[in-house]
Amino acid sequence: MNAGVEALALEVQLASFAGPVLPDEWAQLLEEGLGGICLFGSNLTGSLPEVAELVGEIRSRRADALVATDEEGGDVTRLHTRTASPVPGAAVLGAVDSASLTRSVGHSVGAELASVGIDLDLGPVADVNSNPDNPVIGTRSFGAEPTLVASHVAAWVSGLQVAGVAACVKHFPGHGDTGQDSHLTLPVLAAPLDLVRGRELVPFAAAVAAGAASVMTSHILVPAVDPVLPATLSAPVLALLRDELGYAGAIVSDALDMAGASASRGIPEAAVLALAAGCDLLCIGPDKPASLVREVQGAIVAAVASGRLPQDRLVDAASRVAGIRRVAGTSQPEPPPAPPRAAALEAAVRQACLVEGPLPDLAGARVVSVATEANIAVGAGRWGLEPDVVVTAGAALPAGPVVVQVRDAHRRPEVAAALAAHPGPAVVVEWGWPGPRSGWEDAPHARICTRGNGQPSIAAVTSILREAGLDR
Repeated sequence: MNAGVEALALEVQLASFAGPVLPDEWAQLLEEGLGGICLFGSNLTGSLPEVAELVGEIRSRRADALVATDEEGGDVTRLHTRTASPVPGAAVLGAVDSASLTRSVGHSVGAELASVGIDLDLGPVADVNSNPDNPVIGTRSFGAEPTLVASHVAAWVSGLQVAGVAACVKHFPGHGDTGQDSHLTLPVLAAPLDLVRGRELVPFAAAVAAGAASVMTSHILVPAVDPVLPATLSAPVLALLRDELGYAGAIVSDALDMAGASASRGIPEAAVLALAAGCDLLCIGPDKPASLVREVQGAIVAAVASGRLPQDRLVDAASRVAGIRRVAGTSQPEPPPAPPRAAALEAAVRQACLVEGPLPDLAGARVVSVATEANIAVGAGRWGLEPDVVVTAGAALPAGPVVVQVRDAHRRPEVAAALAAHPGPAVVVEWGWPGPRSGWEDAPHARICTRGNGQPSIAAVTSILREAGLDR
């Protein structure tokens, strides 16, 4: 096939290598026209100067390469895994319900990303978290009500893009009403189309109106629209975005290494199907060898040669990817919001905390963290107060007064059983989605629901507990 198609087959890939140093074979891919690099946890050391140095090396190989990362604030941070995000996440912002605060947080995230050269942020989350048992969205969502979520998605996009960083609103058509993780399987959104339109699509319509530079797909099955293919690979589902919502920007696939996209077909075939369905930029997934990028490139070239993928579709995809660069390269004309101050963020987070029951005297109490694995999107990182004791999920809690830190206890019966068995005094700090007290309804423990992690949340919870006598 001609060199032009081979180059285009690289331009539509957003790929990721392992480690904090750009490998030689990846430098070669960039020089040949690789569309962009997504920085994941293994690429980032926690040092902002080192991030800027890595981005600079990427750009030295291709000046207009997109450099992306997941920086949602709250639970999902790539720049601050050691210290926790300096800004609250979506669920906190939705609970406070101040569009101006949300816009200022989006701008703060954008300004920091821009300072190290990152120009595409894979956020914000536009999913309406209507299913409290959702294992992958949860506190990453602004809430469970469509118009609330829509308002804050638009505000966050506006703040981020005023800073000169392109937004990628996710996960179309909406991952909130699912009970499975698309990293591991193919979840099903079992809702009629009228409900999908009136709930899932509402925040995406707001993102389109706000001028979002890109929208990310989800690897979920939507039987009301396409009973066979996941959204990322489904032309009828993506037509809801293009035709019904009138979106003309770039459509970015969620990571194609996720089981929901490629478990039964492989990443190169998923890439071809995603392009054919209407995706423009293919996120491949973290820590991949350069050989996989070549395999995807080869599969795209072969699909064009055989007629499975029209060359015009590939050209169109590359053109829309270039549109992301145009948004990232210039700040919007509207003025930036005032930066949020730490004290104001802590006050807002405290307002969002849900405190159930009177807190007991916590003098002498130990802080106990229940070790549960974070979902793949969140990843490893600092969460909650620094514990005195860490126990495995289901293990007996230490005797005496305790502050027990949990994440999504309502989804973990073994954690609920341990809470029910402790006689108290105890305060349960729920850092995940504020679900029901399933399995420990009769326990006398007070509960603080934070609606997510982050430095402001840690400071607010520390203050609340100290007022109850915690002497640390």
